[in-house]
Amino acid sequence: MPKKIPKKGKPEAHEDLGGFDIRINEFGEIVSTIKVDKINAFLDENVVDKKLVDRDLISEEE
Repeated sequence: MPKKIPKKGKPEAHEDLGGFDIRINEFGEIVSTIKVDKINAFLDENVVDKKLVDRDLISEEE
């Protein structure tokens, strides 16, 4: 199997997450340039939770 060639440059990201970088250090700890609370707030605003989509329908039927 051929080896994967690493991509050069930075990946595209949403403009609200500009400068976001995440790495794992030598101790196995996740190191990020943006605080986890800010990432969670961004995800809450921009990503639909598939587990909660049907929950509204169940409460309306009762």
